[in-house]
Amino acid sequence: MEYTEVMVRYGELSTKGKNRKDFINRLATNVERVLKDFPQIEFHPRHDRMHIILNGAPFTEVDKRLKKVFGIQTYSPAIKVPKTLEDIKKTSLELMNETFKPGMTFKVNTKRSDHKFEYDTNQLNNLVGDYLFDHIDHLKAEMKHPDLVLRIEVRQDAVYISNQLLHGVGGMPVGTAGKAVMMLSGGIDSPVASYLAMKRGVDIEMVHFFSPPYTTEKALAKAKELTGILANYAGKINFIAVPFAEIQETIKEKLPEGYLMTVQRRFMLQLADRIRAMRGGLAIFNGESVGQVASQTLQSMVAINDVTTTPVIRPVATMDKTEIIAKAEEIGTFDLSIQPFEDCCTIFAPPRPKTKPKLEKAREYEARLDVEGLIQRALDGIEVTPIYPNEKFLDDKAQEDASLL
Repeated sequence: MEYTEVMVRYGELSTKGKNRKDFINRLATNVERVLKDFPQIEFHPRHDRMHIILNGAPFTEVDKRLKKVFGIQTYSPAIKVPKTLEDIKKTSLELMNETFKPGMTFKVNTKRSDHKFEYDTNQLNNLVGDYLFDHIDHLKAEMKHPDLVLRIEVRQDAVYISNQLLHGVGGMPVGTAGKAVMMLSGGIDSPVASYLAMKRGVDIEMVHFFSPPYTTEKALAKAKELTGILANYAGKINFIAVPFAEIQETIKEKLPEGYLMTVQRRFMLQLADRIRAMRGGLAIFNGESVGQVASQTLQSMVAINDVTTTPVIRPVATMDKTEIIAKAEEIGTFDLSIQPFEDCCTIFAPPRPKTKPKLEKAREYEARLDVEGLIQRALDGIEVTPIYPNEKFLDDKAQEDASLL
C-alpha cells in the first residue's frame, strides 16, 4: 500500500519539561537530515509527536532510516482518507488484509479531534469492527493485548488510519547533549562507543590517528568507512585525521620500551583535547574497556589521563568483549572492524608494555621530548572530512590501487 504519512512518537523526550521544545526541534532536524534526498517530504514536529508527510516518497526506504534515528521511540505509517464511512471501511480492510495472519487478534482504536464528525469513537469502533468481521475469516477481537491495533484518527482535515507500531532505537536526539570528540581507531570497540555516545544525544566528531608510511591508505579508508556506517545514526559526522608518525618515531627512538605505549597515549589524549577545544567540544570519548589491554588498566588510565582535566568518557568501559562484539554486529560495524588493516596503535606496540606504569615516570620520560613542537606539527597537518551515511572509501582505494598496476 502507498502510505501518505508517518506518525513519530518521542519516548524519552516526554520527560524533558521546559526543554522539550528544543529536543523536539533537534529531533526534527536530525530526521530531515537523514531523509534529505527525498525533497518532497514535509515535516511537522508537534508537542506530542511528529508527522512526516511522504508525498509519494517510498515508505520502505524511509522506514530503514527512521530505525536509526535516536530519539524515536515508536512510529506508524498511516494512510490519509476522506472523512466518509465508506472510505474508512475500505482502507481499514486493505490495511488488515496486508498484515493480518490467521490466529491473530485485533481491536479498533479510534481517536477523534474533530468532535463534529458524525460518528463518535465507540460508534466508529463498532462499525469498522463489524465490517472487518464480515470480510475477514477467522478474525478474533481482543481488547487488552491484541496482536494488531487498527488506529483511526479523525482530524479536522481528514481521517488517518494505521495498524503498525514500529520501534525506533530510542535514546536522545544527537546534539541535545552537546558536542564532543571521539578517539576512533580501526578496531571493534571505538565504533560501539561512538554509537552509545550518540544514543545519549552527543554530537561527536571522530579523531583518528594515522602514521604513514607505517599505516596504509587502506587503514585510513577503513576508519572513514566505519564513520560512514555510524553516520546513519547522525546524518553526518566530521572525520579528523591526525598525522602521528613523527610522534611515534620520536618516542620509539628516545624513550624506554616499557613506556612507549603510555607516552604515546598521553600524546593522543593531548592532541584530542586540543582538537576538542578548537572544535568547541565539551568532552573526549574513547573505546577503552577496563583491563582489556595494557593501556586500559586503571594504573595506565591514571598515567594517561594526567595530561587533561577534560572529562574522558568511556561508554564500553565495563562491557566484556563478547558484549561489545554483539553490539558491533547489531549496528553493522563488526565485519569492517575486523578487516586486517593495521592502525597506529598496533604497529608501534612494544612486546612488553607496562601494565602498571608510574605517573611520575611517565611525566619524566615525556618531559625529555619537545612536546609542544610535536603536538603543534601534528595539529598543523590535520585534515577534516565530512562523512555521510554509508559513504564508501575502501572501494575507492581498491580502484585507485588497481589503476596503478
